[in-house]
Amino acid sequence: MLGAKAMRGARIILAVAGAVLLAAAAPFAPPDAGTRTIYRHATLIDGTGAPPRPDMAVVTDGDRIEAVAADAALAPAQLQGARIVDLTGRWLLPGLIDSHQHMATPPDPVRARAWLRRDIYSGITATRIMADDLRSIAELDREARTGEIAGPDLAFAAVMAGPSFFADPRTHAISAGWTPGETPWAQSIDDSTDLRLAVARAKGTGATAIKIYANLPARLVRAIAAEAHRQGMRVWTHAMVFPATPAEVIAAGPDTMSHSCYLAYQLSSPPPQSYQDRFPVDYPAFAHGDNPVMTRLFEEMRRRHIILDATLNVYAEADRRAAAPGGRPYHCTLDLAGRLTDQARRQGVEISAGTDGDTPATAAWPALFDELELLVLRAGMTPLQAIHSATQVGAQAMGEGDRRGTIQPGRIADLVVLDRDPTADIANMRSVVLTVKHGRPFARSDYVPITAAEVPDDD
Repeated sequence: MLGAKAMRGARIILAVAGAVLLAAAAPFAPPDAGTRTIYRHATLIDGTGAPPRPDMAVVTDGDRIEAVAADAALAPAQLQGARIVDLTGRWLLPGLIDSHQHMATPPDPVRARAWLRRDIYSGITATRIMADDLRSIAELDREARTGEIAGPDLAFAAVMAGPSFFADPRTHAISAGWTPGETPWAQSIDDSTDLRLAVARAKGTGATAIKIYANLPARLVRAIAAEAHRQGMRVWTHAMVFPATPAEVIAAGPDTMSHSCYLAYQLSSPPPQSYQDRFPVDYPAFAHGDNPVMTRLFEEMRRRHIILDATLNVYAEADRRAAAPGGRPYHCTLDLAGRLTDQARRQGVEISAGTDGDTPATAAWPALFDELELLVLRAGMTPLQAIHSATQVGAQAMGEGDRRGTIQPGRIADLVVLDRDPTADIANMRSVVLTVKHGRPFARSDYVPITAAEVPDDD
């Protein structure tokens, strides 16, 4: 047996080894409380939509923002012991949020980690996952939050849809080992479903929201939304749930609605009766400017504080596919999606910046930058409004508006530093030089591009 001295020595060795293993396992972990950094002399865009403020300082302590002040107002005591980062001539924004992404349909952790790495080094510090195999997503989120991998935090939804939707091959891709429609993260719902149990099962996956997807009548959309809210979960829906119309979805009181063009189905008579039977929207109804039916829909969305997850990127990609040889028209065009989003914006509906897709692995920047440009060029936003959509509104869409999305004391220290002025040209968002997630810096110069070994089949 070991003596007392030997035992103490063994414990020390084990403790040191454990610390080394922990450090190796979490190379991107947030700093400890008491680790203070001051970002000085920046032009601050705080995410609230307020105008930029020159020569500002942001003080972080561990993973939180401690103070925001004019640089000249910093007290000497604040500077003592702090790491100083001089941002003269640069712009400081909240970390960006992609409000609509998929990372595990089907699950491929190597591919997903590569995309998440590109995101974090591009300024994206949080992402809303809108339906996937949540077994994989929950593990990716754990790895990102603990710092084992470089990536944004993930907030994710469990899916509910009508039984007929589960013929969709994507539901099979996310349900390996289970019967599609019977998993806790993607459930088939009908009038016989125990909704209290269904929502509780979904909540047990770590999901913070229910995504109401398709092939459900209005009464079930209302019932699911009410039970999800009762159990403290967010409700994220498609803007039409087929056959539930946009007006019926709005009446159910979701927190967010996705895809601008689905709202146009309110004018189709009859509207599509299932997700699989979607057809082009009624374009002539929008030929003479704002449609009064849409005006009433947007007014009700504004009144209920429902965020529109516009996903203009989806329609831009659809236009490109339709224009290619052998391409087929989508149910809606980017032109109409942009006009609907613009009308919603003018009527006071908050718009989040979600992509529902991404750029090729060979691209230097993710699709969120394309979405921001589309919000400016197609939906009438100013660059400052687009930034607001990708920061404060994105955080609200996630259900984390009290924790992130703006630069103010007490919030999570998620920041992004740009080399060029994004308010002069939204394309300047692609000048990221530094991301800070939970207080931990990620220099763009350290970014390792996605490799063919990680994503061998993407161009």
